[in-house]
Amino acid sequence: MVVIHASPYKVLTQRTYSCLGKTASVNNLFYLRASSSLEDFSLLGRLRFCSFSSADVPSSKRRSRGPVMAAKKAAEGGKQDEGKYKHTVALPRTSFGMRANASVREPEIQKTWDENQVFERIVSRNSGESFVLHDGPPYANGDLHMGHALNKILKDIINRYKLLQNYKVHYVPGWDCHGLPIELKVLQSLDKDARKDLTPIKLREKAAKFAKSTVKTQMASFKRYGVWAAWNNPYLTLDPEYEASQIEVFGQMALRGYIYRGRKPVHWSPSSRTALAEAELEYPEGHVSRSIYAIFKLVNASPSSSNLISEFLPDLGLAIWTTTPWTIPANAAVAVNGKLQYAIVEVHSPLGDTAVPKEDKRRRLGQVMKGEKRPFLVVASDLVPALEVKWGVKLSVKKVLLGSDLENCRYIHPIDKRECPVVIGGDYITTESGTGLVHTAPGHGQEDYVTGVKYGLPILSPVGDDGKFTEEAGQFSGLDVLGDGNTAVVDHLDGQLSILMEESYQHKYPYDWRTKKPTIFRATEQWFASVEGFRQAAMDAIGHVKWIPPQAENRISAMTSSRSDWCISRQRTWGVPIPVFYDKQTKEPLMNEETINHIKCIIAQRGSDAWWYMKVEDLLPERYRDKASDYEKGTDTMDVWFDSGSSWAALLGKRAGLNFPADLYLEGTDQHRGWFQSSLLTSIATKGRAPYNSVLTHGFVLDERGLKMSKSLGNVVDPYTVIEGGKNQKEAPGYGADVLRLWVSSVDYTGDVMIGPQILRQMSDIYRKLRGTLRYLLGNLHDWKAEDAVSYHELPMIDRHALYQLENVVKNIKESYDNYQFFKIFQIIQRFVIVDLSNFYFDVAKDRLYVGGMESFTRRSCQTVLAEHLLSLVRVIAPILPHLAEDAWQNLPFPYTNEDGSVAKFVFDSRWPAGNEKWLALLPEEVNFWAEILELRTEVNKVLEVARGGKLIGSSLEAKVLLHTSDVNLASLLCQMSTATNDVDNLHRIFITSQAEVIPSLGDELTADVPYSGECEINGKKVWIGVSKAEGSKCERCWNYSPKVGSFPEHPTLCNRCYPVVAIQSPHAVAAVS
Repeated sequence: MVVIHASPYKVLTQRTYSCLGKTASVNNLFYLRASSSLEDFSLLGRLRFCSFSSADVPSSKRRSRGPVMAAKKAAEGGKQDEGKYKHTVALPRTSFGMRANASVREPEIQKTWDENQVFERIVSRNSGESFVLHDGPPYANGDLHMGHALNKILKDIINRYKLLQNYKVHYVPGWDCHGLPIELKVLQSLDKDARKDLTPIKLREKAAKFAKSTVKTQMASFKRYGVWAAWNNPYLTLDPEYEASQIEVFGQMALRGYIYRGRKPVHWSPSSRTALAEAELEYPEGHVSRSIYAIFKLVNASPSSSNLISEFLPDLGLAIWTTTPWTIPANAAVAVNGKLQYAIVEVHSPLGDTAVPKEDKRRRLGQVMKGEKRPFLVVASDLVPALEVKWGVKLSVKKVLLGSDLENCRYIHPIDKRECPVVIGGDYITTESGTGLVHTAPGHGQEDYVTGVKYGLPILSPVGDDGKFTEEAGQFSGLDVLGDGNTAVVDHLDGQLSILMEESYQHKYPYDWRTKKPTIFRATEQWFASVEGFRQAAMDAIGHVKWIPPQAENRISAMTSSRSDWCISRQRTWGVPIPVFYDKQTKEPLMNEETINHIKCIIAQRGSDAWWYMKVEDLLPERYRDKASDYEKGTDTMDVWFDSGSSWAALLGKRAGLNFPADLYLEGTDQHRGWFQSSLLTSIATKGRAPYNSVLTHGFVLDERGLKMSKSLGNVVDPYTVIEGGKNQKEAPGYGADVLRLWVSSVDYTGDVMIGPQILRQMSDIYRKLRGTLRYLLGNLHDWKAEDAVSYHELPMIDRHALYQLENVVKNIKESYDNYQFFKIFQIIQRFVIVDLSNFYFDVAKDRLYVGGMESFTRRSCQTVLAEHLLSLVRVIAPILPHLAEDAWQNLPFPYTNEDGSVAKFVFDSRWPAGNEKWLALLPEEVNFWAEILELRTEVNKVLEVARGGKLIGSSLEAKVLLHTSDVNLASLLCQMSTATNDVDNLHRIFITSQAEVIPSLGDELTADVPYSGECEINGKKVWIGVSKAEGSKCERCWNYSPKVGSFPEHPTLCNRCYPVVAIQSPHAVAAVS
C-alpha cells in the first residue's frame, strides 16, 4: 500500500509535486488511485516509494475515447451531430458476443464436437506417441459432487493439452459398480416383504440395473463439464470381460502363493455384516469409548520371578487398561514389554487433592478402590506418577523388576476363571498411556494376533456377524458388544472387584465409511492376500514412479511398508465371487489353475451371475464333475478395491492403444491407501512392476471458509448448480462449465482447495475479461487476411516487443502444462491479458486501429500482432476453457491452415503454437528499455491524473508531456522515440497524449511555465516529468491536438494524419460494431 503524505520537496508552483525514489519496495507509484487497476503492478520488481505535495488526487484515469465513443453512438443509431467524420472510424466487428450465454452455447458446441467426432478424429490423425491416462473408476451410487468435478476436469485439461501436442490420447472412463453401497441402495428401496423374497440373483439384477442407471446419469454430467473420453466404450467393473480379467489376476496371485485362507482378526462392520479393508474405514472426530483400568489377579509366579513376587501373592494383580471392555471375555494373555521396568506398588487411600471428584461424570472409581483392602498392583515404573494423578491415590513402590521377569507368570481370567499367561509383546507396548501392560485378545486385534501366534494362544472371538456376543460368551450371549454387552462386562468386572477406574475416553475410532457406524476387530475365516510376499518389490517399484507432488511418495511408502495382509473377501452378494469350492465334509477349499481358468471362461461369456445360477457340476471342470456332490460353492465376494485394483489388467495391454503401464494415474490423495495401492499390489504380484509411470494426487474440496462440505452445514457447492444455476438465478446464477474449469485451473490442487459463491464470482469476472480480450482481437481482425501480414523486421518496436512478450508467455504456459502446474497458467494468463494487453498494448493500439486508416501500414502491423495473439491465446487456453476457445475459433474472420495444408475447422484441429525463436531474439538492452518505458508510462499517467484533478485537462489528449533526464543513454533513446517516423513508436502515442517532447535541460523559466511537474526514478535514473496544455487545435476526427489543424481547406478541422485517410476512404467501407 502506498502511503500518501505531503512532500518535503518543493517545486516552483503550488500545483507542482515532486516524486523521488526512496526505497526498492513494491511501491513505485506517485499515488494509488481508489479504483486502481492491475496496470499499477505491471512491473512489481522495479517499484519504489513516492511522495506528494498535492493533497488532492483524483480517483479515476480518463483516457482518450472520444472518436471511438462517437462512432459507436452513430453505429447504434445515436445522435448524428458528433461530427461528419464519425463514419470514417474503423470500429471492431464480430459476431462473437460479450456474453457467453453458456447454458445454451456450451451444449451447442458439445453437440457439434460429437456430431463431427472431433475427439476421435484428432486422436486418429495425431502422429505422436501414445498417452494413456488411466481413469480411476468413481463409484456408481449417486450424484456427482465437486470432488468428482475437480478430478475429471483436471484429467481433461491434461488430455486436451496432450492432443494439441500431437499425442495419441487414449482415455477410457470407468465406473466401480459392485459392492455394499449399491447393495444397500437396493435394499433400502424395498419394503420388508420384498426383502424376504429377495434371492441373490434378484438382488444382483436390481443392483446391476441401479449401477447402470447411475453410470448413465454421471456420464451425462461429466460430458456437461466438457470432458472428452471414449464415452461409447467405457469400462464397468460389472462387464463380463472385466470380471474375467479380475478372476485372472486373482488366479495368478493364488497360484503364486499370495492368496490364502485363514482365521485372523479383521475390521468387521456389524452394520454391514461384512469384513472391511482399511480403505473402507473413516475416523470421525469426537468418538468416545468406555475405557477401564482393570485388575487381573496373579496366582503363580514363573520360576525366574518367584523370589521377586511370591511375597505379594495372592494379593498381587496386573493392572491393565483397555478402551474395549467387551473384548475381555476373549482375553488370552497379558503382554508386557520385556525391556521396560515395572513396579509393584501398594495402593493407599485417595488423597484429598487428587481424589476423583464426585461430580466428575467422566471418571468413576471401581468398588475395589472404595474398600479397605486393596491389592498390590504391577504397573510400568515410568507411569506411577501419572497413575497417581489419574486414580487420585498414593502409590508406593515396593519393588522394581524387568518386564522379562514377568514372562510366564499366570493369572486368573476375571470372568471364566481359567489360568492365562503373561507374555512378552512387541514395541507397541509403551509408557505413553495406560499402565504398560496390555490385555491381549488374539481374536480382536492385529498386534494381539501376532503375539498370540508367537505363544500359541487360543484365538477366541465370541462375537457374531451382527456384533452380538455368541453363546461362547456365556452370560453375555445375545448382547451388543458396542452397547449393552460392553456395559454388562464392565458391571460384571466391577462386581468381581476387578475395576480400578472407568473413564470416558475420546479418540479416533474406525467407522464403516458407508453406514457411518463403528466397526469392531473380529477374528473370522477370510481370504487374504499376503502382502508380505511381495512388499519389498512394491516398495522398490514406488521409487521408480514419478509422484506429483513429490511428497506423495512418502505417503504411499509409509502405507505400503506398514500394511498388514490384505483381507480380500466380503460377505456380500453383489460382487465378483471368490472362485473357490469347499469340501462339504472337511471344509477344505478346492482352487487350482484348472478350476480358476474354467470359471474365468464361464464368467467371460456369462458374467459373474453365473456363479449364483449355475450348478456346482457345471462350474467345475470336466474331471471334477463326478465328485460335484462332494463340493459346495463359496459365498464370499471380492473386496471392491480388488475390483478396481484390477482395472489395469482389464484395459492396459488389452484394448487398442492402451499400453501397459499407463502414463498417468490421477485421483484424490485418499487413494494412496485405496486405488493407487490396490492397483500397485495386484500389478506387482502378477507383473512385477507398477501399473503406472506417474501418479498425480489432488486434495479435497472445501467451502470458502475451509470447512468440509456437508448438507447439515448448508455449505455444499453442487457442480450442476454452478453450471446451470439454482432455482433463484439471482442468488445462484449459472456460470457454465468453463467458469468451473477456470476455477479448477486456478487452485493449487496439491493441497485441499476451496470454492464458494465469492470465489465463483471472481472466476466469472476473470472469464469475462478473457472473453472481452478475445472479442477485441476478433473484432479488430474482421478485415485482415494472412497476405496482409507485415514481416517481422518491418514491424515497429512496440509490435516486436509485444511478440516478444507473447512468445515468453506461450513458452512459460507450455512449461506449466508439462509440469501439471495449472494454477501458474491461470496466473500467467490473467496477468498477461489484464496488464500487458488490456492496460497497455490494446490501450495504445486503439488509436491506429480505429483512426489510422483501413489499409495503413500502422493498422496492418498492429493487426499482424493481434492475429498472432489471437491464434496463440485461443490455443493455450483451449485445454482449460475449451468452449470459450471453440466459440472464438468458430468466429475467426480468416481460415487457419495447418503445416500440412489442412484447414483447422475446430480449435483442436490445430496444433500447439509453434515456437518462434526470432521473436525471443530481442536484444537485452531493448527488453530493458521497454521495461523502463512501461514504468515511465505509469509515472506519466500519475502526473496526468493530478493535472486532470487541477482542471488543466480533461482527456489525456489535451495534454503535452515534457521529459528530461540527465542520463545520456536514456535521453538519447527517448529522443529517438519522440521523433519516430512510423507514428507508432512515438512517445505521445504510447502516453496517449497529443504531444511528447524530450527537453535537453531544465531551467527556472521553463519549469515555471509548466503547470504540473514531478520527478521519479526509473531503474536508478532520475526523470523529470512535466504536463502542460497540448499545442494547436483539436482534430474533429481523432481528437488529437495539432498545429496542423486548419491547414487543409477541404477539411479544415482535420489534422495532418487524418486528412489523407479521409481523402481516400469511402464512408460506406467502414465497419460497424456488431
